[in-house]
This record gives sequence, C-alpha cells and structure tokens, in this order.
Amino acid sequence: MGLIIGIDIGGSTTKIVGMREGRAVSPIRVKADDPVTSAYGAFGKFLAENQMDIGQVERVMCTGVGSSFVRQDIYGIPSERVDEFRAIGLGGRHISGCGDAIIVSMGTGTAFVKVEGDSICHMGGTGVGGGALVGLCDKMLGIRSVEHIVKLAEKGSLANVDLTIGDISSAAISNMDQETTAANFGKLSDLASPEDLALGVCSMVFQTVGVMAAFSARGAGLRDIVLTGNLARLPMARKIFSDFEKLYDARFLIPEKADFATSLGAALAGGH
Repeated sequence: MGLIIGIDIGGSTTKIVGMREGRAVSPIRVKADDPVTSAYGAFGKFLAENQMDIGQVERVMCTGVGSSFVRQDIYGIPSERVDEFRAIGLGGRHISGCGDAIIVSMGTGTAFVKVEGDSICHMGGTGVGGGALVGLCDKMLGIRSVEHIVKLAEKGSLANVDLTIGDISSAAISNMDQETTAANFGKLSDLASPEDLALGVCSMVFQTVGVMAAFSARGAGLRDIVLTGNLARLPMARKIFSDFEKLYDARFLIPEKADFATSLGAALAGGH
C-alpha cells in the first residue's frame, strides 16, 4: 500500500501526517492564513522534508474547517474530504490506544466526540479554547503569542486570582479539597502580576474544558477522556487535568503527538 496523507486545515495552523501500514510518518505543521495555500504548502514541505516524490503518495485525506476550500485533487493525487468529527474520533482512539472514550479536540474552540465501538458521535462543544486564551491575554496583557503566555503562566500563582474552597470554608466540601477552585478570577487582587493573570486565564480555559469533558463522559457512561489538539501540548495542561481525575472519577489521557490526532484520523479514514 502507498502512503496516505492526512491534512488537518485549521483556522491558523495546518497539520499533516503520513500513514503507511498503520504507522505515522513525520508529522509537520505550517502556518498560513489562506487554507488552500496552507494545504499545498504543508504537502510540499512534507514531501521535501521526507525526500519523497508525488508518485509515492496514494491518496490525500483533508479535514478541518479549511478543508471545504480544497475542491480539487491536490497535485493530481486523489483527494477526499473527511468529516472532522470522524477524524477526531479515529485519531484520538488510535494515538491513545483506548477503546471507548470521549475524545476532546482543543483548538480555537473545543469539540467533544464519543467513540464507542464502531460508532463515532459528535456530542457538542464549547467556544472556550485557544481562541479565548489568546483573546483574553491580548486584552489583559497585550500578548497574543501562546509561547509567551505559557512562559508568563509558568511563573504565576493563582493565590491572587482564583477563589478556592479553602477561602470560603475551613473544611472540605463534598470531594473538593481546600485547593479546588470555587470561582475563576473570584479573588482577583490589585496585586496580581501579569504572570498571575496569564496562569489564571490558562487555568480557567483548561478547567472549563475539563468540567465539560467529565460531564460528557459521565453522561455517556464512560471514564476515559483523551485530550487532543494544540492546547493539549501546553505544560500546565497535564497538572490541571490530573487534579480533575480524583474530582470527577475520570481518566484524562494526553497522548504523545496529541496535537496531530485529527490529521492522523484523516489519514486513517483513507485506509478504511
């Protein structure tokens, strides 16, 4: 079997991965405002970096919000469009090794997809995601770079930002300990530093996604939650979601290459 290419064309970033005999080949990301330019650019970069020629590619599978703009075969190679939620489900299950699970795709917004047996179902989503993270930090701190936001947040403290259970009660409430957040930005102080604010925004975004994911899993009778997308790569994600495991009796998984799950799912769809 030849190489199948999966391309996830997002709002600002396009991700591409090859799939041959069930194995992923060289995930690559490119940035471009125009989805068609981005798709062709990613494809060309993939071939160049892997020293491949077009003849080695059997099929191109496109997904993501920008895939609707790709209306013809890419460089004459048979090209198909894959439903984004199907790609999320296939890719999340593959890279996590899970069976039935809720796959969470954290991009500009956030989508929740249930994978159960052969069924892949879009459960819904939230507008809270990378867009909210960048937008809020832009207005509050004048910073739009996710890398810079993360560097600030790593030095921050929530003590001057979030209201915790310990701030309002001397005893634990239900299964919530003293450090559990009672209200995001509920204790915002004039003394809060830019680092504190950056961490507060990151924490609010991840906690919102985590709560909705946990409720989605509970409603579906599932325990495993697989986190994918660009936000899953951020350093504080693992700690915040780890804290949620005890709170919601769920298992949050962040697989390696979680940010390429959707492009991988598109490639997998081409082999089915």
